[in-house]
Amino acid sequence: MDDGSAETEALIGNSSEDVRSHLDGRNAAAEFKVYKRRWFILFVLCLLNCSNAMSWLTFAPVADQTAQYLQVSLNLVNWLSLVYVLVAIFFSLITTWVLDTLGLRFSLIMGSWLNMLGSVLRYVGVLNCIPEWAVFPMVMGGQTLCAFAQPLVIFAPTKLAALWFPDHQRATANTMASMANTVGLLFANIFSPMIISYTNNLVMLLFIYAIPATIACFLATVGIRERVPPTPPSASVVTSSSEPFLQGVKLLLTNKAYMVLLVCFGSGIGIFTCFSTLLEQILCVKGYSNDFAGLCGAVSIVFGVLGAFLLGLYVDKTKNFTEVTKINMCLTSLGCSVFAVVSQLSDQKIIIGAVCAWFGLFGYSVYPIAMELGVECSYPVGEATSSGLIFVSGQIQAALYMLLLQALAKPMADSPLSVCATGADDNLSWTVPVLVMAGLCALGTCCFVGFFHTDYRRLRAEATASPKTVTDQSTGGDTWANRTDA
Repeated sequence: MDDGSAETEALIGNSSEDVRSHLDGRNAAAEFKVYKRRWFILFVLCLLNCSNAMSWLTFAPVADQTAQYLQVSLNLVNWLSLVYVLVAIFFSLITTWVLDTLGLRFSLIMGSWLNMLGSVLRYVGVLNCIPEWAVFPMVMGGQTLCAFAQPLVIFAPTKLAALWFPDHQRATANTMASMANTVGLLFANIFSPMIISYTNNLVMLLFIYAIPATIACFLATVGIRERVPPTPPSASVVTSSSEPFLQGVKLLLTNKAYMVLLVCFGSGIGIFTCFSTLLEQILCVKGYSNDFAGLCGAVSIVFGVLGAFLLGLYVDKTKNFTEVTKINMCLTSLGCSVFAVVSQLSDQKIIIGAVCAWFGLFGYSVYPIAMELGVECSYPVGEATSSGLIFVSGQIQAALYMLLLQALAKPMADSPLSVCATGADDNLSWTVPVLVMAGLCALGTCCFVGFFHTDYRRLRAEATASPKTVTDQSTGGDTWANRTDA
C-alpha cells in the first residue's frame, strides 16, 4: 500500500506522455479479458443511433414540401426537429441517471422500443385513413417518442466504450457508436429529398425509416442479455468509485475544466443542430434545390465520418484529446465563417459543397473525441453523466440559437432566385442569421482554446492502478459484475 501511494504521488505533475508510458507498462503487467460480443452490442448501438438520427432529420431536408403535405407552416415543421431539443433539455438528466444506475442493457432496450414505436406512429399518422385534423398531431407524437429515445442512445457510446472495450480501443468504439448518429443524418439528407421527389408524399418515406428502427428494436431486445461483461476490460473500470448520480453532478459543476467544455463545446453542438435543421431553408432562397441542399448535408457528414474514424485511431494511439479538440474547433469556426458568406451567393455550388465538406470534416468528427475528453477530465464521475450534461448544454443552446436565428430571418420583399416550395410570400432572408451563427461559433471556440486546461484523470488512474489488485478483480468476474452498476 505504501509503495502504491508513493508511486501515485511521484506521478502527480508528470506530463501526459509520462502517464501514457507508465500506463503502457501497467497494462502489459495486468491482463484484462475482453469478449467478442462487445462488437455485437456496438453494432446494435450503431444501428439504433443511426435510425434515431434519421427520425430526427427526416423532415428538415424537405421542410417546404413537408409543410405543403401536412398543411402547416414552416415554423411547425421546424418543431418536428426542435422537439428533440426540448425533450433532451428536460429529460436528459433523468436519462443519465437511468444509464449510470439501471445500466446500459436497460437503456438500449428501452431506447429501441421508444424509437420503434415513434417511427411506426409517424407512419400511421400519414395514412389515408387518418382524419386530416389528426395527421400533424400523430406525426408530432411519433416524433416525440423518438425524441425520448435519443438521450438513451446518444449518451451510451462513452458508457459502452468504458464497460466493454480496453483502453486502446475506447476512442475508436466511441467514435463508431457516436458517428453512427451522423451517418443517420447522412441518410436523411440523401433519402428524404430522393424519396419525396419520386413519390411526392410522406407515406413511403416514413415507412422506409421505420424499418431500421424495427430491426434495431428486435436485435436489442433479443441479443443484449448482460448489463456488464463478466470481467472488466481495463483498470479504470476497476478503480472507478462510481460516484452516485447527484454527487457526480455536484463534482462536475465544481470542475472548472469540465464547465468550460460544457459551455463551449455545447455551443458547438447547438451550432451544428441549427446548421442541420436550417440548411435547406437557407439555400433554397438563393436558388439551390432540395436535392443540392441534401447533397451538401450528405457531403459534410461523409467527411465528418471519415475524419472521426481517423481521429479515433490517432487519439487511441496518442491520447492527445485536448490538442485534437482545440485544433478542430478552430478549423470548424473558420468553416462556419466562410459558410456564412458563400451561402448568400447564387450559382456557387462547388464552393458551397467544399465549405460544407470542410465544416463536416473538422466539426462532426470532433464530437466523440470531445465526449471522451469530458470523461477524462471528470473521472470518476459516470460516463453517461459527464457526456449527458454536455449534450444537454448543447440542446439548450441549440433551442436558444434556433429561436434567435428564426427571429432574425426577415421576409424578403423580392426573391427572384427562390425555389422554396412555400411560395414567394414566405421566403426569408438568412443573411443576418448565418453571420450571427458564425459569430457564436467563433466566440465558443476562442473561449475553449483560451480557458480549457485539464489533466487526464482516467488515464492517470489507470497508470497508477495496482496490477495485483486489477488481476484479482478481473478473475472474480461474478463479484465484479454484481457490484458494478452498468
